[in-house]
Amino acid sequence: MLEIIYEDAHYVAINKPNGLLVHRTRIAEEKKEFALQMLRDQLGYRLYPLHRLDRGTSGVLLFAKTSEAAAPLVQAFSDRQPDKIYYSIVRGYTPEGGTIDSPIRPDKDHQHKEAQDAITHFTRLATVELPIPVGPYQTARYSLVKIKPETGRMHQIRKHFAHLRHYIVGDKKHGDWRHNRMFLENLNSPYLLLHAASLTFEHPFIGEQIQIKAQMSENMLRLCQEFSWQYILASEVALPQPVPMVYNSDQ
Repeated sequence: MLEIIYEDAHYVAINKPNGLLVHRTRIAEEKKEFALQMLRDQLGYRLYPLHRLDRGTSGVLLFAKTSEAAAPLVQAFSDRQPDKIYYSIVRGYTPEGGTIDSPIRPDKDHQHKEAQDAITHFTRLATVELPIPVGPYQTARYSLVKIKPETGRMHQIRKHFAHLRHYIVGDKKHGDWRHNRMFLENLNSPYLLLHAASLTFEHPFIGEQIQIKAQMSENMLRLCQEFSWQYILASEVALPQPVPMVYNSDQ
């Protein structure tokens, strides 16, 4: 069953796990499970997706219970009103903060479309250097970043950090395969390390600000603990007690 993290008379939100598509698409007809259909079956009534998350991204995913409830929030997302916060683990030591203002060019399946403006703000929260060789380097450096996208283009965050060459770990399409493989083989982490941690919006029916938070996946929580980042996240993300780190540098 999907984890429901918010529900009222008009909306329901889940903490989407890594690897789950939001809904059926032409390029994923072979898949049997989708968040929209799973939650519909779980609740027993029709739902309306209000935004999207990439298949590999975990975190807050919001649905409307009626078309009347969907309309104002679909417009709000179009107008860039909801405030979204993500966390990610990326390659290298990023700057302490900054704004990525770089148009997103469509994938090859939509090359007829023009590039869209895209803006992503980020803050570096922590760094770690691991005693594991990757590529030509004898150690591997990573950053934990807090991300606030101003726009919502497809693959925006992944493409923007690839633009900076601070690739998101676990990103098979836009990332660095050497770091992906190291996290898989040495740290037992096969997933995209990008989490939609919170979504804040003005409720169109009650006029209040609603903030929905989703705890990180077990895999990403474990890595944050092992890198001693749990104290940095403690004010925003509930973390269990740290566990000892074990490196498999022989692999």
